[in-house]
Order: sequence, then C-alpha cells, then structure tokens
Amino acid sequence: MNLVFDPVFDEVELNGVEAELARVAAVVAVGEGFVGAVSSAPPGSEPLVGVEVRRTPGPGVSVLLDGPRQTLVVSGDAVAMALFADQLRVMTAAMASEEGGTHRHIQHYPGHPYLAEGSVPLMIGIP
Repeated sequence: MNLVFDPVFDEVELNGVEAELARVAAVVAVGEGFVGAVSSAPPGSEPLVGVEVRRTPGPGVSVLLDGPRQTLVVSGDAVAMALFADQLRVMTAAMASEEGGTHRHIQHYPGHPYLAEGSVPLMIGIP
C-alpha cells in the first residue's frame, strides 16, 4: 500500500491492491487499529507510514494528517465509521472490477453523510 500527502492538490493519496484497501476498510469498521504503508513518494509529496484508526465521540468521521508522525488519522463515532467503512468496501470492489487501474475521491461537502468538516480530501486508487 502506498500512502502519500500531495501538497499540490492538498489531498492524501491511498493506493493499493484490493486486499490492502479492504484491510483499511476492515480496520475502519472495527474503529481501532493501524494499517502500515510502504510509501514511495514522488518529488514534492510526503510519504506516510500508515493509517491510524480511533473511535471518538464524533460527530462524524475526521480524516486528518498528523505530519510529525507521518500518519493519516481516521477518527469518529461508530455510526459514521460504519458508513465510511461501507463506502470504502463498495468503492474498492467497484475499482477492482475495472481494468487498467482507477481511483475515486472522498472529500467533505456541506451535508456529507459521515465526513466531518476540516477532513483532508482523499484519493483512493487501485493501480
């Protein structure tokens, strides 16, 4: 799994094979854990060491970058985390069925069903 922060687009890119992305979704569903990444960052990007998931009161899911620890931190309440995990599973399955690699974006907008304001935009892809 490759995990980098791209300051040009101000987003975190999470790329991996279906099993790796499914592992992230499973940890989000549980609401606690860490999924490590072996990241190679193109020039100008910052490699991250993994995704840390924590259960918090919420509301919603916050996706934040912990720069000093080089970690993507996902935290939130049980209901919102379940919605996020479900979307990750559905997106991963859909992308895995496409040929030639693809990606999807997840970012906050007013009225988002689970993502909290201030969350870092995500680009999730299967190479």
